[in-house]
Amino acid sequence: MTAKHWIALIGLNFCSFIFNTSEFIPVGLLTDIGNDFHLTEAGAGMLISVYAWMVMLMSLPLMVWTSKMEMKKLMIILVALFTLCQVCSYFSQNFAMLMASRIGVACCHAIFWAIVSPLAVKIVPQKYQAVALSTIVTGSSIAMILGMPIGRMIGLWLGWRMTFLSIGIFSFATLIYICFTLPRVQSEGKFSLRQVPILLKNKGLVTVYILAFAIPLAYYTCYGYIEPFLLKVAGMGENMVTTTLMVYGAAGFLGSVIFAKFSKKNTTAFDHLTMIFMAISMALLHICSGSILLTIAACIVWGASCTAFNVAMQNEIIVRSPRIGTAVSMAIFSGIYNLGIGTGTYLGGAVCTHLDISFIGYTGSIVAILAVIALKSGVLSLPKTT
Repeated sequence: MTAKHWIALIGLNFCSFIFNTSEFIPVGLLTDIGNDFHLTEAGAGMLISVYAWMVMLMSLPLMVWTSKMEMKKLMIILVALFTLCQVCSYFSQNFAMLMASRIGVACCHAIFWAIVSPLAVKIVPQKYQAVALSTIVTGSSIAMILGMPIGRMIGLWLGWRMTFLSIGIFSFATLIYICFTLPRVQSEGKFSLRQVPILLKNKGLVTVYILAFAIPLAYYTCYGYIEPFLLKVAGMGENMVTTTLMVYGAAGFLGSVIFAKFSKKNTTAFDHLTMIFMAISMALLHICSGSILLTIAACIVWGASCTAFNVAMQNEIIVRSPRIGTAVSMAIFSGIYNLGIGTGTYLGGAVCTHLDISFIGYTGSIVAILAVIALKSGVLSLPKTT
C-alpha cells in the first residue's frame, strides 16, 4: 500500500470516528440529558432507540436512491449534513428539537455505514482489503476510547450541548480533509428494490441479517444503560465511569487484532466464540460489580468480543454479496443492526423500569446465548464461501 492509500484510509478513519462518536455519545450523557429535560432513564433512552429505528427504516431506501452516485461526492454530502445536524443538536431547547436533529444524523448514518466499508476496500489493492476493514474498525474503536469519554467529560464540564458542538467542529475539519484526500470511486451502478429478493435468497446473508438483529439486541439491552449501571450498581464515581468507558473502547483494538489474526482460520468457530464471550461478559457485569477491577475486566472482554463480532459480520456481507449489491447488502445489514440496537435499548429500558437496572446484563446475555444455540443447532447456518 502506498502513502496515497493510507492518507485516503485515514480520512475514512476520521469519518468512522465522528459517526461512531455521535452515535454512542447519548450513552455517556444519558443521565445529564434526562435530568435536563426531566426524563426517566427509559425516557432519555428513547433518544437511542428512535435514532436506531430511523436508521433501520431509512437504510435501504436511501441507499437504493443514492446507489448510482459517485462515492466521494456522496461521502462529502453525508459529512456536510452530519455537521449541520450536530450544530442543530447544540441549539436544541427541548427534547423534541434534540430528537429531530438526531433523526437527521440517523439519516446520514443510514447511508454512511452502508458505503464506508465497501469504499474502503475499493481504494486499496485487493490483498489489503482486510487491512482496510480493520482501519474502519479502528476509527470506531478510537471513538469508544477517546470520542465518547472525551465527549462525556466535555458534557460534564460545559454541558451536553457543547459535546455535540465539539463533534460538529471536528466533523467540519474532517469534511475539509476528505475533500482533498479521498479519491473518486464510481458506484457499481443502480440497484433497484426489485433486486433485493436476490440477496434474500442467499442463506448465508439471511443468517448474517438475523444475527445482525439478535446480537445488537443483546448488546444494547445492556450497553444502552451502562453509564447509570456503573454509577448506581457498580458504585463508581463520574471519573471512574469515564475511565471504564474508555477502557471498554480500547478493548475494541484488541477485538480488531483478534479478527485480523484468527478469523480466516475458522470463520464459523470465530463467530461462535465472539458471541459466547459477549454473553459471558454481560452476565458477569452484575456479579463483578462489587469490584471495580473485575467490572473493568468484564468490560474489556465485552468490548473486544463485540468489536470482533461487528467486523466479522461486515466481512461476511462483503464476501457473500454480489458485487453490484454490496452497498445495498450493507445497507440492509445496517438497518437490521440498528433495529436490534433500538429494540435492545427499549428492552433495557423496560428492564430498568419494571425490574431493576442490575438485571440488564443478565437479560442481554440470555439473548446472545439463544443466538449461539440457534447457530450450534443448525437453525441458522453460515455456509462456506468459495
